[in-house]
Amino acid sequence: MHRVVEKSKWWVGIILAALLLAGCTAKADQLEVVYPKYSDSFFDAFDTMTQVVAYTESEEQFQQYVEQIHKRFLELHRLYDIYNNYEGLNNVKTINDQAGIEPVKVSREIIDLIQFSKQWYDKVGETNIAMGSVLELWHDYREAGIANPDQAKLPPMEELKKAAEHIDFSKVIIDEANSTVYLADAKMSLDVGAVAKGFATELVVKEMKAQGMNSFMISAGGNIRSVGKPLDGIRQRWGVGIQNPNKFIAMEEDNLLDTVFIRDASVVSSGDYQRYYSVDGVKYHHLIDPKTLMPGNYYRAVTVVTEDSGLADFLSTVVFLLPYEQSAALVKKLDGVEVLWVMPDGTVKATKGMQKIMKGHGATGARAS
Repeated sequence: MHRVVEKSKWWVGIILAALLLAGCTAKADQLEVVYPKYSDSFFDAFDTMTQVVAYTESEEQFQQYVEQIHKRFLELHRLYDIYNNYEGLNNVKTINDQAGIEPVKVSREIIDLIQFSKQWYDKVGETNIAMGSVLELWHDYREAGIANPDQAKLPPMEELKKAAEHIDFSKVIIDEANSTVYLADAKMSLDVGAVAKGFATELVVKEMKAQGMNSFMISAGGNIRSVGKPLDGIRQRWGVGIQNPNKFIAMEEDNLLDTVFIRDASVVSSGDYQRYYSVDGVKYHHLIDPKTLMPGNYYRAVTVVTEDSGLADFLSTVVFLLPYEQSAALVKKLDGVEVLWVMPDGTVKATKGMQKIMKGHGATGARAS
C-alpha cells in the first residue's frame, strides 16, 4: 500500500477542492473551533485511489481515523468483489458462482446493498445490478480490445440479446431470516459496479461519524462524500471540482468544468471518458443502456449531488442512461437530488438547485448552507 500524508496541501485525482478558493472570505467565528487539516490516501480498495481529508485535533487522531477507514474499505471491497474469491469469505462472486445451484449465506452488508439496489431499481429503473451477464460480455470485449487495439471488436448483438434473457431482478431471492441470497437463474450474475463504491463510502461515513469524526471528506474513485464543514474558521462548505469530460487528463491545467460547494452531501459523476475502448476509431464506454444493450449516448457526462453517496452513485448511471427530457423529469420528482448534464456538443444543463451551489453561478464556500 502506498500512502501519503500532508498537513498543508493535498491534490486529488478529480481536483477535490478542500482548500481555500477565491471568494471564500467569510470572517471566522471567534468562538468556533479551528483544527489543522490532514490528508491521506490508499490504493488497494475497489481498484481505485481513495482519499481522505479531515480537520482533527491532532495528526495522531487523524491517523487513527484513517486506519479505521482503510480497514473498513478493504473489508467492503472483498465483500462486493465480483472477480475474486477470498478464503473463508462469501462475497458477491460466491453468489454468482452458486447461481442456480444453492443459496449463499452472506453478510448483512451484501444483503443491504442488494435490497438498496432493488428498491431504487423498482422506483426509477435503468440501473440493474442483475445485469451481470450483459456487462460481463462488454467487460471481456473491452479488456481484449484494450490489450490488442488492432483486434478490438464489439460484442455480437446476438450474444448480448441472449445474455439479456438472464437479467430478471425478481430471480434474485433474498432470505433475510437465514441471511442468504440465491440467483434462481443459473445463467444470471450480479454486477454491483454501478453502486458498490458509493454504497461502501456511505457505510464508512456513517461509521466514522459515530466514532466522532465530524469534519471530513472521502473520495473513493470520485465518489465524494462530505461531512460537516471545513473547520478552518472560514468556510461553510467544501469545494468539489467537476471534471470537464473534454479535458480528462490528470493534472491538466484548467480541466474543471465548474466547482460545486457542498456540506453533508455527496457528489458523483458518470461519463463516457472514464472507462472505454475503441473499435474502428469509435469509442465505446462502460455505461450500458439496458434497452439497447449498447453504451448510452445522450451525454458526455452527468454529475449528481445528494446526501447519500450510495444513491448518488446509483442515480448517476440512471440519469446518464435516460434522454434529457425523461432524465430531468425523473430528477424533478426526487427530493434532495440535483444534477448537471454535459450534452454531446459540450453544452451544460443543470437543475436550479445545482446552479445555486455552482461557482459559475456565483456560489462560494463561504456562503452558509
